[in-house]
Amino acid sequence: MQKNNMKGVSLFSSAGIAELYFEKINIDIQVANELIQRRCDLYEYLYPATNMICGDIQNKSVKNKIIHLSKNKDFLIATPPCQGFSTLGVTKKTSSLKDDQRNFLIFDVIEIIKKTSFKYILIENVPRSLKLFYPFRKNFHGIEYILNKLFSDQYEIKIDVFDAKDFGVPQYRKRSIIRMYRKGLSWPEPKKSKKIITLKDCIGHLPSLESGQDSGIKYHYAKKHNERDVHALMHTGEGQSALLNEVHYPKRADGKRISGFHNTYKRMSWNEPAKARTTNCGNIGSHNNVHPGKKLKNGTYSDARVLTLLETFIVSSIPQNINLPEWASDAFIRKMIGEAIPPLMCKKILETIGTKS
Repeated sequence: MQKNNMKGVSLFSSAGIAELYFEKINIDIQVANELIQRRCDLYEYLYPATNMICGDIQNKSVKNKIIHLSKNKDFLIATPPCQGFSTLGVTKKTSSLKDDQRNFLIFDVIEIIKKTSFKYILIENVPRSLKLFYPFRKNFHGIEYILNKLFSDQYEIKIDVFDAKDFGVPQYRKRSIIRMYRKGLSWPEPKKSKKIITLKDCIGHLPSLESGQDSGIKYHYAKKHNERDVHALMHTGEGQSALLNEVHYPKRADGKRISGFHNTYKRMSWNEPAKARTTNCGNIGSHNNVHPGKKLKNGTYSDARVLTLLETFIVSSIPQNINLPEWASDAFIRKMIGEAIPPLMCKKILETIGTKS
């Protein structure tokens, strides 16, 4: 089956950032489910034609409604929260959970797959999810083992870890990708881009901004930061952390030096993609969040700030002409972006459905 006009379902959909290019590849998400109302509201704003079921997937009536509306749909995308045990976590203390799958949302996805007839399924998450163990048949197993035991007679199952930078996204961001497709169908591995897009390539043309400034360009305004942090970053060059400065280092209000990891209070580098945009990408003191900046004539460095929303859209492959509701705050938008697989990466993975290798 080709992916022309595939009817789909989205579970754990958040605000639907991952789905921004689905229309271009003829995937029509008709049913979506998300737990948190504010995320549901943004999803419905972006996709008003989709039937959003806002509620807990573990609630019986919610799950039954999802299953009922998912009948005869072709495609499923799911990003269940990363819940499971590490090898160190599988101890005698967890033995009582060997027969209890209720707290592991991946099993709700599995239940819905069992009761529907999807032809193509994408389950994506952080890479560490592939190393976790879940209670299954009176023991603990990884997701690859579980899916193969349950579905290998019906589906081809391919499990990979891909990096967004290899698919035209100017951002380092690894995701675990599970592709499941019915026997007899095809879904080749996505083709990687030959060119890695750097920050200089994608945002180097935008006007320089300091803390609190607004360029007048939609979404290209700088967050207002603490003056102590701004001062430290003004004396920090491209690719460096202000924590390593001997004189102009980050300080608390009482003047005491702030300590942290080597990648906090750190500027990114122009000749590389952005570091992974997390839910905390608006925090100047968090990991790898500061604009690369440029050295000024007085010896300090420009753009002592986090990326603007526009710059964050660009490095996350979000359409620059996107329109978001006024009620969606800067922090909320950044959190939704940090939770999602970059939409261009998702598009590249899905556009090979039904094609030949």
